[in-house]
Amino acid sequence: MKILNLYSCLGGNRYKWGDEHEITAVELDVECARLYQERFPNDTVIVADAHQYLLDNYKEFDFIWSSPPCPTHSRFQTSMKTTRKMNYPDMKLYQEIIFLNYFYEGKYCVENVIPFYEPLIPAHKRHRHLYWTNFNLPNVLSERKNPDLGRIKNVVEALSEFHDYDFRKYKGKQRMDKIARNLVDYEAGKSILDTAMGIVKKQDVNQTELF
Repeated sequence: MKILNLYSCLGGNRYKWGDEHEITAVELDVECARLYQERFPNDTVIVADAHQYLLDNYKEFDFIWSSPPCPTHSRFQTSMKTTRKMNYPDMKLYQEIIFLNYFYEGKYCVENVIPFYEPLIPAHKRHRHLYWTNFNLPNVLSERKNPDLGRIKNVVEALSEFHDYDFRKYKGKQRMDKIARNLVDYEAGKSILDTAMGIVKKQDVNQTELF
């Protein structure tokens, strides 16, 4: 499959996808893009605005994964409303969901955190994430137990072990723990891609049988 991995960060979702696919990753943070390329040398990595790249190139791919920035949607927003400057929720999230749902012919998954408000578009809730897809997801995406970060002193170390990646390699401008928290469980990423592939293969078989 030709796969587009938007806002790819360090490739948490991509880790178990294997190398049989043609994968293009788009990431704006230069340091994240460098480390992603180091981690997945067979992928094409592009430093660009993922939101615009989707609009310009969506027709070229069979499967699209998008993980738009989540801070303005996070429930953390309401807990900090008296101590920090507030921002409007970034509606690029819903722009992409609506666009993909109505104009994209392949399979897609848009991932984000559970927001502090009722989601404007219904989604699949799995653990602490929401997934908007145009196919049904398994009830359980991963059997792996996430670390209880509220009880852990060294968050980066715990997440490095969980994601099988040393986040201390990151030397960019973002907080290291923020980068670590942003990654999707790789087993969830694999389950979602496997589900999408199974549907595509079944559709291909049915189409072949017509002839």
